[in-house]
Amino acid sequence: MGHPLRKVDVAVGLGSNDLGVASYCAGLYRAGLFPTLVFTGGNSRNSAVRFPRGEAVHFRERALELGVPHSAILLEPKAANTGQNIAFSRQVLADAGITPSTVLLVSKPYMERRSFATARKLWPEVEVRCASEPVSFDEYLKSVGDERLVVDMLVGGLQRVIEYPKLGFAIEQDVPEDVRGAYESLVAAGFTSRLLST
Repeated sequence: MGHPLRKVDVAVGLGSNDLGVASYCAGLYRAGLFPTLVFTGGNSRNSAVRFPRGEAVHFRERALELGVPHSAILLEPKAANTGQNIAFSRQVLADAGITPSTVLLVSKPYMERRSFATARKLWPEVEVRCASEPVSFDEYLKSVGDERLVVDMLVGGLQRVIEYPKLGFAIEQDVPEDVRGAYESLVAAGFTSRLLST
């Protein structure tokens, strides 16, 4: 999304199979960008083996290792999709007596647009900003170690950006024609393991 980093009321680290999200959140916390950090996420087919106790639990453990104090972290361990990440994190904050006006969503690089669109739909009263670890595509491929899985996830993520507004899950996002063309080519080439059932 290209949002410049600046101070916000809270950050939400979106669960995934990428522990880099937790590490990046810890660095942003140590830089003084927010006083409260929510980690959200249960398990998915991509993360269950790597994070058997749930994404949010493992993310919190990583942040604690990197110097974020326990008192600064709230945990949301049940979300199974981006909509639940947003809705359940909002409830965890409300239960803690925190009503933010600015929120930083921290995710995998290719999840920024979908998380932004989802938050704008489900949490319209806050100013939403997005961030992800600044890595190149090649670096990200190497860090995951499974190129086909990454492309499948990118294709599935873009499908959700296109389809979720029609289902009421997110606001509409502009998807340029060349991006749509690349998406259709990748689907035709068989990169379909992360597509929604239609």
